[in-house]
Amino acid sequence: MDRTRTIAPDAILCFLCVRNEAQRLPWFLRHTRALGVAHFLAVDNDSTDGTAELLAGADDVSLWRTGASYRLSRFGLDWLTWLMIRHGHGHWCLTLDADELLVYPNWPTRPLQALTEWLDASGREMMGALMLDLYPRGPVGDAPYAAGDDPTDILHWFDAGNHMIRRQAPMGNLWVQGGPRARAFFAAEPRRAPTLQKVPLVKWNRRYVYVNSTHAALPRRLNAIYDETGGEEVTGLLLHTKFLDQIVEKSQEELMRGQHFANSALYTEYYRRIIENPTLWTPRSTRLRGWRHLEALGLMSRGGWI
Repeated sequence: MDRTRTIAPDAILCFLCVRNEAQRLPWFLRHTRALGVAHFLAVDNDSTDGTAELLAGADDVSLWRTGASYRLSRFGLDWLTWLMIRHGHGHWCLTLDADELLVYPNWPTRPLQALTEWLDASGREMMGALMLDLYPRGPVGDAPYAAGDDPTDILHWFDAGNHMIRRQAPMGNLWVQGGPRARAFFAAEPRRAPTLQKVPLVKWNRRYVYVNSTHAALPRRLNAIYDETGGEEVTGLLLHTKFLDQIVEKSQEELMRGQHFANSALYTEYYRRIIENPTLWTPRSTRLRGWRHLEALGLMSRGGWI
């Protein structure tokens, strides 16, 4: 269902690759539309739960379907890169997973277009965001979630600290690890924990490319999402809603498919631990209270954007 002819020249676009996300998509679309995204370009990877039908029924969504290997397509990046070359050039483009909700300073009252206009005026081509894993108070698979509900009504706890940060050569991108997945599943080898830093918002050019999910991009200047002179750049957060009640069932499926990671053997134990329905909450967990609290904790920054 190609509706790209309706895209306006100044439209903010969202690109996503999905598989069996019919539960998350209603709120994801509602939240992302409210930010100011005008059109979604989605690739459905052989869903069986009505995901494709849900997306095809939305007037602001263009949809492509494929049954090809997610892993062999660089985890969907090859599919999305083609769409971004074809339709994203000259647009501010947001590349997200269905379990990621973008927030930024003042997001409830200031639309994404206000932020991108400020970035344009400041000569900035991108904005970085830290992925913040959210989780419930009890076992991750026990809190029932209904499609269309706000997932943060259930997933309202997070780890405020325990992040490890370093800069990687040769692209200069940040490598941030930590949070509940690092402490619960990779405590013995924390440097093997998932990467949390992303560059999800970019003023796209057909010559650009993401290298590893949205963790790093080329040209390398797109990875300069931090200030090296003692100040701060504006940054957002990706509220990660992975740990909804379907996580146990989804982990069982991913363990069998072996499509989600390049080193699937490394994550076998990770998936097995999730299948056991663990509790990630601890007495040191922090309750989600709003963007001002997140900024005060240093998890995102308004930089020079007032």
